[in-house]
Amino acid sequence: MANFNEHDLTDEVISSFANTPNTRLKFLIEETVKSLHDLVRRTELTFEEWNQAIEFLTRTGQTCTPLRQEFILLSDVLGVSMLVDAVNHREREGATETTVLGPFYVGEHRVTPHGANISEGIDGEVMFVQSRVTDLAGKPLAGAEIDVWHADDDGFYDSQKADYAAQGPSLRARFVTDADGRFSFRTILPCSYPIPTDGPVGDLITATKRHPMRPAHVHFLVKAEGYEPLITHVFLDGDEYLRSDVVFGVKDELIARVEPRNEPALPNGERVSGPWHLMSYDFQMRPGAGLVPQPMMAAE
Repeated sequence: MANFNEHDLTDEVISSFANTPNTRLKFLIEETVKSLHDLVRRTELTFEEWNQAIEFLTRTGQTCTPLRQEFILLSDVLGVSMLVDAVNHREREGATETTVLGPFYVGEHRVTPHGANISEGIDGEVMFVQSRVTDLAGKPLAGAEIDVWHADDDGFYDSQKADYAAQGPSLRARFVTDADGRFSFRTILPCSYPIPTDGPVGDLITATKRHPMRPAHVHFLVKAEGYEPLITHVFLDGDEYLRSDVVFGVKDELIARVEPRNEPALPNGERVSGPWHLMSYDFQMRPGAGLVPQPMMAAE
């Protein structure tokens, strides 16, 4: 007759997965059961609290759409995304530091000419980005693919806007490095912004009295044959939220000084009126292989 108490129940549940053929899956399930059961015992969890947790996770799933991934956002604000990143990138060997992918990578980046303006029709202060991709020894990597994306002057990504399906992407593109490993583009100066707070993750942030802000940054996903894919941000120096990023994504190496400039032409020769900003940042790639991330939700 089964008569499990709070201690031997855990062993019984673990033994129920004994025939799992995939050894890694078996290990992960067993460790999850141990950790979850231990949490219940240590906190003396009540039925009401467990039901609230289930309801919260249910609402998190219901908030997800083809353009919004609330579970990634939850992972980010709990620091799990950065912990997984840290565990999987312990040895950088001089390569550029990694950080979170974030919930706004949609996998829909079109190849764009060097120096192109990816902010057509978007208000904001002009910023020109010039960059280079090399190996660890400084050798330029030609033909590397770089996806870039960032928020607008109001702190919104294109995929957050109601007209995204009709208007298509903006402030995102793909570039391919030239023979010297270089690429460049014109855009607008990004600003710090709040993560979406109109869902269950926002409720969590509010209930715990945390601020929802991310410091200003540009996302980069760099891929080169024979090298590990690089997922990272470049943050703007001087932002007030660099030391309190709500998703814990800032690393000192990823902070770049953005220089105010007054020349009448951008580095690509395009004429401008008034001041503009220059971001310069180079990426060093680590040899190896790895999976290129795919958007967690379907892209349009």
